[in-house]
Amino acid sequence: MMDGAKSLPDGWCWVRLGELCDRIDYGFTASADNSISEPQFLRITDIQGGVVDWKAVPGCRITSDEETANRLADGDIVFARTGATTGKSLLIRKPPRAVFASYLIRLRAKSIVLPEFMYAFFQSGDYWNQIRSTARGGAQPNVNATLLSSIVLPLPPLDEQNRITAIVNQQMAAVERARAAAEAQLEAVRALPPAYIRESLAKGPLQRMPLSRCLIEVCNGIGNEWTLYRLVGATRAGIAPAKEKVGKKPGRYKLVDQGTIFYNPMRILLGSIAFIDEWDSPGITSPDYVVFKTRTGLLHPRWFYYWLRSPKGEAFIKTLTRGAVRERMLFRRLAQAETDLPAWEAQLEAAEKMQTNRFLAGQAAEQLDAINRLPAALLRRAFGGGL
Repeated sequence: MMDGAKSLPDGWCWVRLGELCDRIDYGFTASADNSISEPQFLRITDIQGGVVDWKAVPGCRITSDEETANRLADGDIVFARTGATTGKSLLIRKPPRAVFASYLIRLRAKSIVLPEFMYAFFQSGDYWNQIRSTARGGAQPNVNATLLSSIVLPLPPLDEQNRITAIVNQQMAAVERARAAAEAQLEAVRALPPAYIRESLAKGPLQRMPLSRCLIEVCNGIGNEWTLYRLVGATRAGIAPAKEKVGKKPGRYKLVDQGTIFYNPMRILLGSIAFIDEWDSPGITSPDYVVFKTRTGLLHPRWFYYWLRSPKGEAFIKTLTRGAVRERMLFRRLAQAETDLPAWEAQLEAAEKMQTNRFLAGQAAEQLDAINRLPAALLRRAFGGGL
C-alpha cells in the first residue's frame, strides 16, 4: 500500500495513473479551420458538460505523420491541462477522424484497466483532491503529463471493474433522471410568482399611483448596533451574504429588516434586488444600496418585490435607469415614477400565494441539492470497495 493510502478490499491495489497507461501525451499545436472538414480538431472549448457536439468541431491542417501521432481512438480519455477547466476529462466514444489540441492531454489505458472505470474515477472527489493539490499556478492552474501520471487510484481485478462500472453507470443515469425531474419542478415553482402578478393585475380595477405615496426610503445608518446583524447584499437570486466585508464606517450601513426591499443601484438592470420577508433574519447592507419599505394598505412589499422582478417590473426599471457610463436607478427616480397598481386585496391575495410558493421552492431546492450530492457519495463507495 502506498504511503498514506487507506486499506482496500482483497484483490485491490493502489497504482499510479502512469502505470495504467500505454501513453499519456500532449495534443497538436495548430489553428482551427472551418473550411476543412477533417481531421476535426478537438479543443477544450468543444467539451461542454462532459460531451462534444462533433458537428460543431472545426477541422485543421495536419501532415499524415502528425495525424497518426495525435489521432483519437475509442476509449481514449482527454484532460484539460490549463485554465478554469483544469483536470476536467472526457471519455472518447466512437470518434470521427479527429485529433486533439495542445491544451489537452490524451491518456490511453492498458488492457489491465477499463477506460470506463478510470473515467468514473476521474469524476470522484479523491481524484479532484489530488488535482487541486498537484496543479501548479495561481490565476491559471495547470497540470502536465508528469503530474497527471502521479495520480493514485485504487485498482480492482477486471471482473470487479466491470461490475462496479455497470452499477455506477446505472445509478448515475438514475441520478440524472432524478436531477432533471427536480430541476423541472423547481423551474415550474419559480415561474409561479410572475403568474400571480399577472393574475392580480388582470383582476382590476387598477389605480394609477405615484410611488412617492407608497414608498418610504431608509436613509439612516444602523449606528453602533451594526455588530448585531449579518451583512447581506442583493443578487439576481435575491438576498445573499455580502461578498465584501464591512467598510471603514460600519455605522453608516443600513438596517434591512422584515418588509424591507433593497437593491444595488448600479446592478439593478441585472436584477440585483432583495427582500427581507417575514421569515428572514434581519441584516445590514451597504450604505450605497437603495433601501426602502412600502406603506401598508397601498403597496404590499412582497407583491412589489416580485413585481420588480417580473417582466413588467424589468420593463419599468429600464425606463428609469440613468447614467452616461453605467446605468443606475437611485431612489429619487423610483419615487418620482408612477405605475398601475391593483387593489390592496388583490395584492394581498397574490402575496399569500407567493408565501406558499416560496416554501415549495425551498423544498424543491433542498431536494435538488440532495440529488446533486448523490454522485460524490456513490463514487466514494465505488472506489472504496463499498458497492
